[in-house]
Amino acid sequence: MTEATQRPLTAIEATAEVLEALQARQPIAVVVPVSGAKELVGKRVVIRQAKGGAKRLVGSFGDSDLDAGALALGTKRIEGRRASREGVHELESSSGATIEVYVEAHHPHPDLVIVGAGHIAQPLCSIGSAMGFRVIVVDDRPEFATEERFPEADRVVRVDFRDPFADIPMHSTSHVVLVTRGHKYDYECLRHLLQGEVEPPYVGMIGSRRRVRAAFSQLQNEGFGERDRLSRVRAPIGLDIGAETPVEIAVAVLAEIILQWRGGTGAPLMDQERILDRFFKEPEPR
Repeated sequence: MTEATQRPLTAIEATAEVLEALQARQPIAVVVPVSGAKELVGKRVVIRQAKGGAKRLVGSFGDSDLDAGALALGTKRIEGRRASREGVHELESSSGATIEVYVEAHHPHPDLVIVGAGHIAQPLCSIGSAMGFRVIVVDDRPEFATEERFPEADRVVRVDFRDPFADIPMHSTSHVVLVTRGHKYDYECLRHLLQGEVEPPYVGMIGSRRRVRAAFSQLQNEGFGERDRLSRVRAPIGLDIGAETPVEIAVAVLAEIILQWRGGTGAPLMDQERILDRFFKEPEPR
């Protein structure tokens, strides 16, 4: 069921919407009244993400203010980067009556698309899988793109870099890490990503300043790279933690993905909390 209706959804109808959204790898939120208008308690509306990222309401509480409030709450939960947290909230109807609603958000497991199956890709795959990502590893070399090298991957795909994502659709939860073996492969991957209908929330590219600059320059010269969109490509990739080994580099990259997805600051928690400063306060002068 995807057509909007002018009545609340039943539990079965709302569940069908959730399953359909997750199968399409789209986030969805369910809003359920838990107190207030008796005729609405236990009913449901859902907030779906339409093509292009816009949010729409499926079902209706029969009140424009309640529907608008439900859409706003559901949108906030869908777009929230800190988790699909639930909670009870109050909505006011056009008549002045209030209801309390429970908001439940569902997000599909995010994808980690690792482009390049070299030595950094292996710890990226292992740690990414442990974090709950659906890991997809792609490369054009048959001796590298093997399940034996990447046992934790959900998919290992041998591709042609002239069209690297032909069999790998991008979603609103796709995180793309470019760790290819050369500038020309970085360029082809970025070109296809910039041309795609869906912009992944995270695109990062490993490499030196020279390599990154060469890829960006080629994209701009051929009309593919608008500055505001290129600025969203993380290059060089990862947080500055002094990483040197492949495992350390993988940790730095995945830490940046968490930072971007969850909305953290990257600052040490010790510096933020300053517990010792609060515990050992200087005595006030007498």
